[in-house]
This record gives sequence, C-alpha cells and structure tokens, in this order.
Amino acid sequence: MKYSTVLKHLNVSHMDLLEPLFEIYTCNAGTTVIQQGMPAEYLYLVMSGKAEVSYKPYDGIPITVAHVEKGGLFGWSAVVGSEKYTSSAMAIDALEAKRIRGSALRKLCVEHPEAGQDILESLANSVSARWKDTNAQVRSILQQGLQDK
Repeated sequence: MKYSTVLKHLNVSHMDLLEPLFEIYTCNAGTTVIQQGMPAEYLYLVMSGKAEVSYKPYDGIPITVAHVEKGGLFGWSAVVGSEKYTSSAMAIDALEAKRIRGSALRKLCVEHPEAGQDILESLANSVSARWKDTNAQVRSILQQGLQDK
C-alpha cells in the first residue's frame, strides 16, 4: 500500500506494523467527513481529492484552517486523544483517503515505542506548514474586525 510522502521515510518493519490499521474511505465532493464537536475517531490521510478543514469559534464565523490534498492529513484530534474533533473537514473534490483509528495508533505507539516515535514524527512533519497559513488568516480576520469597529 502506498502512502505518499507522509510515511515514506518509515522503515519497513514500522510500516508493517502500521499498514494493517488503515482502512479505505471514499466520499463525493460536498460530503462532511468530520464535524467539529463530534467524537474524534479517525485520522485521515488523503490519497486523492481535496478537503477543506475549518474551525468555527463559538462567537464567530468559520475559519478555513487548511486545504488538504494528496499526502495531507486531517483529523488530528483522534490522534492526540481528544474526545471530540476540534474542527470540521469537508470534501471539496471526490475524496479517497486511508484512515486509522486514533485509539489503534496510540495503542501501537505504546506497544512499540520505537516505531511509535518514528510514525508520530513523520505525521507531525507533514502538518507543520499548515500553521503558517492559519496564522495569516486569523490576523486578517482580526484586522477586519478592528476596521469594522
């Protein structure tokens, strides 16, 4: 099974532990894949298509956090053990993804610490660029709010 650039640096034995935990997920454009506030169950690795990840503050409009394309990830709440998703993701294009239960990934990391460290490092590296884009969008919204007052 091919996982694009996200997990390509894993050694074969670590990939062999991880691979059986993934399942295929597909949906059409316009489908809400995860909903903010719903139980956080899966981490998604996009194989093809595109998803928009958004966050809605309780007192504001939704903020687009990221557009996730092939090789990207969403659903981090499931990995870190959050009870609920902290953002939503909607398929912009028909989406094919591999998904893994956060609980299964956490269990693997506990049972195989060396593999777990390697896997989590690969996953973390794949999302690091997202925060720069979010920061700019939040600044823009705040600036707009200041101008409106």
